[in-house]
Amino acid sequence: MGGETRKLEVLSLYRHLLRQSRGFAAYNFREYAKRRTRDAFREGRSEQSHEKIREMLEKGRKELQIMKRQTVVSQFFQLDKLVVEGGKSGKQTGDEGGIVRVKDTG
Repeated sequence: MGGETRKLEVLSLYRHLLRQSRGFAAYNFREYAKRRTRDAFREGRSEQSHEKIREMLEKGRKELQIMKRQTVVSQFFQLDKLVVEGGKSGKQTGDEGGIVRVKDTG
C-alpha cells in the first residue's frame, strides 16, 4: 500500500513541475525547466531505496517552490515571442519611436 501511495506522490510532483514550467514567459526557460524535470525523473526512475526516494521527493518539492517564485518573476520581464514560438521574424525598423517589423530577405 505504501509503495502505491509513493508512486502517486511521485507522479503528482512530476505533473506539478511540468505544469509549472509552462508558466515561464521566456521560451528558453520553459524548455530548460521541462528538460531538467524529465531528466531528473528519468535518472531516479530505477531507485529502490525508500530513504533515497524520500530525499528526492523533498528536493523535488523544494524545486517546485523555487520554480513557482521564478515563474512569477519571469512574468515581469516578458519579451517578444521567438520564431520557434510562432513569433514574427525579421528586423525591427521604424521612425518616431514606432517599431515596424520587416521580413529579412537575406
